[in-house]
Amino acid sequence: MSGRPEPLFPLFAELDTLPGVGAKTAQALEKGGIARPRDLLFTLPHSVIDRRRRATIRGADLPRVLTVEVTVGAHRAPRTKTGAYRVEVEDAETAFQLVFFRARPDYLQRVLPPGARRLVSGRVELYDGMAQMVHPDHIVAPEAAAEIPEVEPVYPLTGALTQRTMAKAAEAALARAPELDEWIDPLQKAEAGWPDWRAALESAHAPQGEADLAATHPARERLAYDEMMAHQLTLGLARARVRRGRGRETHGTGTLQRKVLDSLSFRPTGAQTRALAEIADDMRSPQRMSRLLQGDVGAGKTLVAFLALTIAVEAGGQGVMMAPTEILARQHFEALTPLAEAAGVRMALLTGRDKGAARAEKLRALAAGEIEVLVGTHAVFQKDVDFHDLRLAIVDEQHRFGVRQRLELGRKGAGADMLVMTATPIPRSLALAHYGDMDVSVLDEKPPGRQPIRTAMVSTERMGEVVEHLRRAVAEGRQAYWVCPLVDESEAVDLTAAEERFKRLRAALGEGVVGLVHGQMPAEEKDAAMARFQRGETSVLVATTVIEVGVDVPNATIMVIERAEIFGLAQLHQLRGRVGRGAGASTCLMIYQPPLGETAARRLTTLRDTEDGFRIAEVDLEIRGAGDLIGTAQSGLPRFRIADMERQAGLMSVAQSDARRLLADDPELRSARGEAARVLLWLMRQDEAIRLLSVG
Repeated sequence: MSGRPEPLFPLFAELDTLPGVGAKTAQALEKGGIARPRDLLFTLPHSVIDRRRRATIRGADLPRVLTVEVTVGAHRAPRTKTGAYRVEVEDAETAFQLVFFRARPDYLQRVLPPGARRLVSGRVELYDGMAQMVHPDHIVAPEAAAEIPEVEPVYPLTGALTQRTMAKAAEAALARAPELDEWIDPLQKAEAGWPDWRAALESAHAPQGEADLAATHPARERLAYDEMMAHQLTLGLARARVRRGRGRETHGTGTLQRKVLDSLSFRPTGAQTRALAEIADDMRSPQRMSRLLQGDVGAGKTLVAFLALTIAVEAGGQGVMMAPTEILARQHFEALTPLAEAAGVRMALLTGRDKGAARAEKLRALAAGEIEVLVGTHAVFQKDVDFHDLRLAIVDEQHRFGVRQRLELGRKGAGADMLVMTATPIPRSLALAHYGDMDVSVLDEKPPGRQPIRTAMVSTERMGEVVEHLRRAVAEGRQAYWVCPLVDESEAVDLTAAEERFKRLRAALGEGVVGLVHGQMPAEEKDAAMARFQRGETSVLVATTVIEVGVDVPNATIMVIERAEIFGLAQLHQLRGRVGRGAGASTCLMIYQPPLGETAARRLTTLRDTEDGFRIAEVDLEIRGAGDLIGTAQSGLPRFRIADMERQAGLMSVAQSDARRLLADDPELRSARGEAARVLLWLMRQDEAIRLLSVG
């Protein structure tokens, strides 16, 4: 793919090459994220001003923008320096005033000569019972009426920009938009009733009323679809790249899996069995697996993951399981050890802590194939880590891990299958946007024996009762988490919040009963405090949110979340999932500071009323929007200018199947429609995709 297609050159030129856009305007536009004429095309009006003419302002619902023809009357200069300059005018039925602040009287005399007819347009409001139009937007002679647009689009503005500058700039960019060949499937386009690309842009920039601003309007829907299509083509190319890498056929014999299953005191759920079958099918196929295993807190992902690893070992290969932190890697290792022992699988742990001779010995054993399953942190990415025959790579807690890292891991094992696990239930529309390059297996049943968690909302005024409840629980030998909020971006403040709470609880419950973990601690101290809690040496662990991912203490049956109204829903759900892991009944107490705002109340009551992570994720998406849900900063989620992932989820799904179909028929994008799709990728700045095509 040699370079940007020529028809797009004018859209990627400097802004100040547009007529009427000087250096200053260009600078103001760039502040608002508009760097090229193409960005102007995709910055659509968000509302309209109706400037259609009326005979009179009488009877209009004020305040609102009105356009009327008037006869100009007397001018009244201000009495004081800061006062207003007023011009009396009369329309067909009533009189009102035009009001100007910091006015130049000679200019106003020239524009509004007494006795003349003028067409004025602007916002009319009542002030002390008198209707007035402050600083009219337009004042023209009746014969120049065409200068006032009947319906004027309103653009999002930043800084020093005015509507007029923005509208002119958008118009100049539109004049440059070329006619492009169609990349949308003709049947899809006809069925949806979508206009051509250029016509869609023209229509979206010239809305005639509220209905034209709706996301469902054919022009806007088409432009949203283009963004989604470009994104799904990128994901599709990444997926093809992973699959094209020589896959390996990995056939399990079932012997080790049987040993593991025989060692369990329970039977896997239907969802676990189904997910494992999907994974085994993928591993048998010559194409590389790229699958997401999505399961709510406590749905039993670990077992499915280990059984998948045994398939790799049965076939004579190796598997690796990667976690984002050392604590989690260690915990996976401990959780998998009894399973590995039952199956007779040789397993080792590799983290950043391994140094010197011990590390060298592990690397030797790994390269020789003596270690069959490796558990580790991203340390397994390092250059000197070589596998003898890597068949399966499992990555835990995916959203810290974008498409780029997935490709990187794929390079470690030539042809290794890839399974990604996430405990964050993600609504389908987002799963498509973020993991559109992967196939998805969902664990939607809880293993037998998991106790429901009683969740209650408690106001801060009842803090004393909560501490009392805790005292009784500790006396009965139970354990509890007490989570303090990240109130402030500055770590110092959080620190004091957590340390204060720690001191108070220690005073109330006794020395040696309470432990503390927070983000400022060195890793060793953090691990040591966690370990004491895991061994039951401390009964209460005061923590900032560092514990939300993964830590497993079956005896902990109480979760107290202080200032719960500050936390997001997904985070609250993850925190609650830290308890209810053993046989005892568990409680989650959400302490909030009244009065609760509407959104916070909705978050807390949703959590109180359901434990279904997918339902919680849907509500979270409605409340927060997509970017926040996966934390756009590090999520690799697309930043769309027009498409709305929450409201246009169905469209994303169509775009995915369309992109996959196009790439299946034309993997190199060489057909006429394929070439048009390449232009779309350039237009949407999908550099990743363009690179995948050119190295393809």
